[in-house]
Amino acid sequence: MRMAKRIFVAGHRGMVGSAIVRRLQQQGDVEMLTATRDELDLLDQAAVHAWFQQRQVDQVYLAAAKVGGIHANHEYPAQFIYENLMIEANIIHAAHRAGVRKLLFLGSSCIYPKHAEQPMREEALLTGTLEPTNEPYAIAKIAGIKLCESYNRQYGRDYRSVMPTNLYGPNDNFHPENSHVIPALLRRFHEAREAGAAQVVAWGSGSPMREFLHVDDMAAASVFVMNLDDAVYQAHTQPMLSHINVGTGVDCTIRELTETVARVVGFDGGIVWDTTKPDGTPRKLMDVSRLKALGWQASIELEAGLRDAYRWFLDHQDDFRG
Repeated sequence: MRMAKRIFVAGHRGMVGSAIVRRLQQQGDVEMLTATRDELDLLDQAAVHAWFQQRQVDQVYLAAAKVGGIHANHEYPAQFIYENLMIEANIIHAAHRAGVRKLLFLGSSCIYPKHAEQPMREEALLTGTLEPTNEPYAIAKIAGIKLCESYNRQYGRDYRSVMPTNLYGPNDNFHPENSHVIPALLRRFHEAREAGAAQVVAWGSGSPMREFLHVDDMAAASVFVMNLDDAVYQAHTQPMLSHINVGTGVDCTIRELTETVARVVGFDGGIVWDTTKPDGTPRKLMDVSRLKALGWQASIELEAGLRDAYRWFLDHQDDFRG
């Protein structure tokens, strides 16, 4: 009789997926299943179905997605909505057909309306217009939540969804043009320090507030939510409002973040704010009271997390040259 849980992590090479793999490998009762893009094309419905039929999967972590920054979302909206819809639909339906009862879908905070009240509560979903720059991606992520809820309602599955805030950490994207704010700042201050620059120019006023969660905390929260007792999970959610926010519940200004990054990297020059550049949304903070009530909260402080991310960058910076 097979004792270990057979767990498939879709998207195991990405930042979140790789963190979930690391977390699960700490457990002794897990048999990991992964598949590279060459081994399994998640856009191919027949291939995904066959893959699941050939393996006795107990749990699925659906961390696979097409992701990118503002520029990529603006330039390739059709790819972002199509590929994300297909990935989640193929995996969720194939998992159901193969008899997989437990699945965790990873979404994004961009599912919430552009002008959602802060901090953003789960109940804000579908109450307003989305941010136009990433609407196709957000629509796909909302569809993923509703796929899970629909299979639960019709077939009695236990498919759950978690919505992370801004993530950072090992395996982040440090590309000079299309990385997010933390890897971009870490790289910029590192290169300024290496070059002996007197100052670094930062965009905007530094006043917008953002929340950041280390990816290892996200992985811990994901495993926690997946393994919650059914009765406990259902007591804190609703059949058609079942997703759970994951964040720290604490935000900081971009100015505070930038100064912390400079300290972590060891850059002792000046920081100049280019106020001709846009600030973006004044604040984006997740309400994490539902997750706290279930018994989990983040444990990695921002500066400690930034130091970990910077160490990873130093170990892998040759991969990001160019």
